[in-house]
Amino acid sequence: MPKMKTHRGAAKRLAKTGSGKIKRKQAFHRHKSLSKAPKRKRQLRRSALISAAEHKRISILIPYL
Repeated sequence: MPKMKTHRGAAKRLAKTGSGKIKRKQAFHRHKSLSKAPKRKRQLRRSALISAAEHKRISILIPYL
């Protein structure tokens, strides 16, 4: 069976942690930040984890990360 190809778009946006979970960047932080509270903007800087429901589907996209 041939090797699977990594989805390059997913590989640039996602990363695996040491325990095997998948990390992603928070949405809604790029623009229109004037109307957002400072606390909200600060919290959006942090990364988040992929939900358990999406873990199987996304781990197929990035098999070797």
